Amino acid sequence: MPPTYPHIRLVALDATDARALAEFYRQMFGLTYRAGDEPPPGEPDTRGEDWLVLENPGGVRLAFQQVEKLPRSTWPDTDVPQQLHLDTTVPDRTELDRHHERALALGATLLHDRADDPEEALRVYADPEGHPFCIFVGPGPWTG
Repeated sequence: MPPTYPHIRLVALDATDARALAEFYRQMFGLTYRAGDEPPPGEPDTRGEDWLVLENPGGVRLAFQQVEKLPRSTWPDTDVPQQLHLDTTVPDRTELDRHHERALALGATLLHDRADDPEEALRVYADPEGHPFCIFVGPGPWTG
C-alpha cells in the first residue's frame, strides 16, 4: 500500500523565505511544483524570491508569496492572530502519529495536542514561518 498524505482542504501563504516554506509544504504533503516553479539548479532563484505554487493531486494548490516582514502568529494567544490556517486530514490515529513525527522532522512546532480526543483527534502545528496548520483524523479522499 502506498503511503498516504494529509489531504489539504483549504491557500496563499506569505513567507519571508518563499522557497524554504514551499519546500517544507512540498515535503510535508507530498506536493509537486507547478511547471517552471522548481528550484533552478545552479541558477539564481528569481521565482523563489517572488511567488511559487505547489500542486496537489487532489486539486487544491498552495501558493507562497515573498514578503519582507511577517509577524509570527502567537496562537493560541491573541496578540498576533492566526490570520489563516490549513486544515488537513488523515484516515486514522496511526497516520496521525506518523505525520506528527514527519512534521517535527521537517521543522514544524507542535502548538496543541488533542490526539487522544475520541470525538476529534487532532494536532495543531506551526510551520517554519509560524503559520498554524492542523492534522485531524477524519474524512478525506480515501473515503470514496
